[in-house]
Amino acid sequence: MAEQLKMVELDPLCRALFQYRQLKYEKCVESCEVALNNNSYDQAAWILKAMALTRMVHVDDLEIEEEGIAESLLDDNATAQVARPGTSLRTATAASGLNQMVRPMTQSGRPFTGMVRPGSQGGTASIEKALKTARTAMSARPVTSSSGRYVRMGTASMLSQAGEPFINVARLNISKYAQKPALSKALFNFMYYHENEVRHALEIAAQASQHSKFNDWWLKLSLGKCYYRLGMFRDAEKQFRSANTQQPMVETSLWLGKLFLKWDQPLGALEVYRSALENFPNDSFLLTNIARVHELLNDLNASVKFYKDVLSTDSVSVEAMACIATNHFYSDQPELALRFFRRLLQIGLHTAEIYINIALCCFYAQQFDLSIACVERALQLSKDDATTADIWYNLSHIAINSGDKTLAIQCLRLAIAHNNDHAESHNNLGILIPEQAKLNFETSHRLGPHLFEPLYNLALLSDLIGDCLNAYKYSNQTLEVFPGHVDSKIILDRVRTLLASF
Repeated sequence: MAEQLKMVELDPLCRALFQYRQLKYEKCVESCEVALNNNSYDQAAWILKAMALTRMVHVDDLEIEEEGIAESLLDDNATAQVARPGTSLRTATAASGLNQMVRPMTQSGRPFTGMVRPGSQGGTASIEKALKTARTAMSARPVTSSSGRYVRMGTASMLSQAGEPFINVARLNISKYAQKPALSKALFNFMYYHENEVRHALEIAAQASQHSKFNDWWLKLSLGKCYYRLGMFRDAEKQFRSANTQQPMVETSLWLGKLFLKWDQPLGALEVYRSALENFPNDSFLLTNIARVHELLNDLNASVKFYKDVLSTDSVSVEAMACIATNHFYSDQPELALRFFRRLLQIGLHTAEIYINIALCCFYAQQFDLSIACVERALQLSKDDATTADIWYNLSHIAINSGDKTLAIQCLRLAIAHNNDHAESHNNLGILIPEQAKLNFETSHRLGPHLFEPLYNLALLSDLIGDCLNAYKYSNQTLEVFPGHVDSKIILDRVRTLLASF
């Protein structure tokens, strides 16, 4: 009997179902192809193959969007061009007590946080600033359009198929499949995620929603996602609100909040998230998005508060731990920051960035031996030149604070060797080597126009050699980048007095 059971071959469709539940999507597709070769009209195998192909390329489209110049500067969906302070992401002012000399800024004027997310370093203030920024700068995203990413993803998924595409969209009878709820939803996901055919996915969702007499919240959410991808934001808002009214869901609230952020209405997004928290209290996704909005508004104290609420419900949230640790480090609490970074190591996140952060925390906590060991480990784990350059740059800070000028110069030169566009290294090398100070400061300013240090150093150098015109120019530029820089104001006042006396 046992030998007879071994000889029985499992049905291809049954095997495909087991493989799909085990998340083995490639093998599931192969089993479905076998079933379709035996019976080309097997609807169950056909839809299961579509679902497996969808899961192979499925991404969280709430998290992948990035804004380039085309989206941030040529966007006509903003409700107010001159917004009140605290109501717009484009005019977000620095938080109280935040000083660029203590906590560095990105080229968009936002303080560095513990987690790099899509759009977290975007938000170009002006077209002049965007065009002056070097394309090789490592402190912000490259200038690309977010729609290009969807096209590339869809093209890659189609090219992965041998021969012709699995479903011929042009010959698909949409009205036939829209009458079957299960098939219509699976087909929508396939068109939306795998084939990147947003218009056909919109047509499927519209006819399926009409057939369900507009009583399916999931189809309304799908319609809203299609409208959002097509740039029809008002129609997307109607669908999201209708879906949220019919059936409150976390995903719907996240999409609605994302829509308000697209309109540059962070207060509206916060209201949506807080209303959703009434139905889903302590939901980590909602709390995380609230913390992100406060972070975009440069309200770091409120952001850290909500990140702590996230950790109370989700103790392994990498984003929350990293942001809280970074805030403690720049608040002159390296011991507390070290606890969170060590926790990231305990949950299995072994990266070069984590080790170099631990090294800096150990050094400022007077644990010099541990900091050097962590730097060595970070260099071993570094996988690209940009990360290696940052590690050598941070090691130069440890050497400077230790009084080893020779080691600091060597580290800065190694950082420039790995990344010749590292603006901070050029600036610090100009300070340590006075003979080539001006050249390094000018190079640093060209590579990092968002940095105020090279501009101030150029102003100070010009003031020391008696070049009043350049001192006046560079001190003004420094105050444009960092309006509260006291030393630049002193140089500017002194130069004005000298120029007025001539």
